Amino acid sequence: MRALSRVTGVSRVTGVLGLSEDEVESVLTAAALAPSVHNTQPWRFRLEEDRIELHADLDRRLPATDPEDRELRLACGAALFNLRLALQGHGIRPLVTLMPGHDAPGALAVVRRGGKLLLDDETHQLLNAVPARRSNRKPFHDVPVPVRHRQALLRAAERERSWLHVVVDPEERARLQRYVSKAHRIQQADRSVLDELGEWTGERTAGDGVPPRSAGPRPAPQDEWAMRDFLAADGGERASGKDYESDPLVLVLCSFYDGPLAEVQAGQALQRVLLTATTLGLAVSFMSQAVEVRVVREELRRALGGTVVPQTVLRVGFGSPVPASPRREVLEMLVSPEANGQLNGHAGG
Repeated sequence: MRALSRVTGVSRVTGVLGLSEDEVESVLTAAALAPSVHNTQPWRFRLEEDRIELHADLDRRLPATDPEDRELRLACGAALFNLRLALQGHGIRPLVTLMPGHDAPGALAVVRRGGKLLLDDETHQLLNAVPARRSNRKPFHDVPVPVRHRQALLRAAERERSWLHVVVDPEERARLQRYVSKAHRIQQADRSVLDELGEWTGERTAGDGVPPRSAGPRPAPQDEWAMRDFLAADGGERASGKDYESDPLVLVLCSFYDGPLAEVQAGQALQRVLLTATTLGLAVSFMSQAVEVRVVREELRRALGGTVVPQTVLRVGFGSPVPASPRREVLEMLVSPEANGQLNGHAGG
């Protein structure tokens, strides 16, 4: 039996949904390979015989960077998509209820067993991509993303009832660059935002955060896109050679409505897009500043026509290999069955 976790009060992983303890642990390990801002991994799981509940871990909030917990819920949605894939890998058709309310107080989602499932080729490829996906903050190669790859990413978002806007018009591209730069300047002037970045950056003993090996080169003033300086905390210098690429494929992932439910749904779309990109040999990183600063996000929403809600901005291209970011142990992410209704409530909901 595994040692008792002081954080969660859970002594071990339990078998649920007809899976063994080891199978449940592998499913949760896969779920936790989802992306999150500063690799905070803001999710927790509650296990019952007939369900797996997904909860937000509000102890891992970023109140300055993500004051409305939008990206926290986006990350939880991405973890939910990985959870769905992992269950499918075990022949289980996942039956998902978002924002279940009284059925699972405080949960963002509940996943039950919806019968048996035969794994198709596309799902198999996505499942294999889960451990291979990385946030690649290094400069991309000067190779354009083929149109067929773009179309595959668009279809991935649509499969999860979201919209992926491709920024191709030069005027629109320049406008988005201004939005990203404006939001970046606002955040750079906010001491609390910088403190959060410093807290989650650099060498850490915990299985989270952005270590130097996962950071890109230090941004420079001449770069066309404003990038976060994940090396700021340990004084890393920019590598010699060319600047960040000036012409990556830029995508804006959007939902069709606003609010917590939309953000969890968009997180699932985000992860399907990221995993699809991985199967195509593409690298992806985030330029999230424009959606983190509310006034800029509203400007971006109006620029997109006002009918869709921007959830995140992605930079896509062909990149060099990068190492995996650290991950927490499964036991750290579990909550006691007795904590029902007393966990954290809906994050910002």
